Amino acid sequence: MSKRFVFALLVVALTLGVVGGAAAQDPVTIDWWHIGTVAEQGAYWQEMADEFTAMNPNVTINITVLENEAFKSQLVTVMQGNDPPDIFHSWGGGVLWQFADAGLLRNIAPELEGEWKDSFSAQAALELYGRDGEYYGVPWSWGAVGFFYNKALFAQAGLDPDSPPATWDEFVGAVEALQAAGITPISLGEGDKWPGHFWWVYLAIRLGGQEAFLKAYDRSGSFADEPFVQAGEYLKQIIDMNPFPEGFLGLAYGDQARLMGDAQAAMELMGQWAPSVEADNAESGGIGDDLGWFPFPAVEGGAGNPNDVLGGGDGYAVGANAPDEAVEFLKFLTSAEAQRKGAEIWMVPTVAAAEDVVTGDPIMARIIEARNEAPYFQLYYDQFLPPALGAAVNDAVEKLFAAAATPEEVAAEIEDVASFELQ
Repeated sequence: MSKRFVFALLVVALTLGVVGGAAAQDPVTIDWWHIGTVAEQGAYWQEMADEFTAMNPNVTINITVLENEAFKSQLVTVMQGNDPPDIFHSWGGGVLWQFADAGLLRNIAPELEGEWKDSFSAQAALELYGRDGEYYGVPWSWGAVGFFYNKALFAQAGLDPDSPPATWDEFVGAVEALQAAGITPISLGEGDKWPGHFWWVYLAIRLGGQEAFLKAYDRSGSFADEPFVQAGEYLKQIIDMNPFPEGFLGLAYGDQARLMGDAQAAMELMGQWAPSVEADNAESGGIGDDLGWFPFPAVEGGAGNPNDVLGGGDGYAVGANAPDEAVEFLKFLTSAEAQRKGAEIWMVPTVAAAEDVVTGDPIMARIIEARNEAPYFQLYYDQFLPPALGAAVNDAVEKLFAAAATPEEVAAEIEDVASFELQ
């Protein structure tokens, strides 16, 4: 073999990246932040990372696991330092868009276009991770907020466990019946604020519908308009009944889940992740088949469609300096196979090919039905709205729960912040 031929082969080998640690096999590190603090969720995420790195030996994935509130706080800190994680948990909407405006996110639209984009059944969810043709992440699990309830406690209170409340008046009646039976009607950990904001937002959706929110958001209306004041009035009706556990203003979401999981409360208004969190926090391991689900009740005379849904879920965004391998890992996490494995444990898939996994779970099947058929789907206010305004919603609603503000004052406080943040 001539020297010239050997040299030519060496050049080709170097070009293809197969000799001596070439660029194609250079070590790559992906920093990944998630909030899967529940044991089985954390194990699943670790399994996904291990599978990906096994297929890509040059890749190392550094995982940071943070509780919800700690995650939000630390993410702001690293963003202010212009050092975003390569992949991080996101609910989409206004918070994510602000990061994009600051140049902190990578546009993955080129990689997403085509088969990957078309695989998502929850296209409305996907759009919350993009804007103006750019996409900064994708939804991973997506569902609807609704009432989880204990069928055995309903029966103990003389309520039909197979016919949960469908209207607001029926819901109030159920609370009264549970109290009369000596049962705590509603579990709530308002110390974390966001669980309580679900109540006010859902009532605003039922009373004002999409039109009221869009007017307040585009500034042709106001968060002090009648539907938002009424939302506080209806919520105050429940608060005045004192249906929550003792000390609920100081309880965290984990406490709320524990009380439901240990059958110490009959209902909680929560997202699709609730069953696994209840089981993980409860000493008893959860209530099993006694757990049921029903949508937020219709409010007579309200402008909203009774099938409108407040919801959201979990997704992942990509940091501005993320390597190409991070996008490939995100694509792997949202593959049908990965979604199927997750759905077998706890999540509501966003990929159509994986939805059949949860059809045997009556609760998750109903949540998917509510999500897919909602004429108006509203992401949580504290995630859709700019961060300062989202925080103002949580803070103001907490004051209503604490009897420190009237419904009118809550709406006015939110509108004061909106007048600056939504200009």
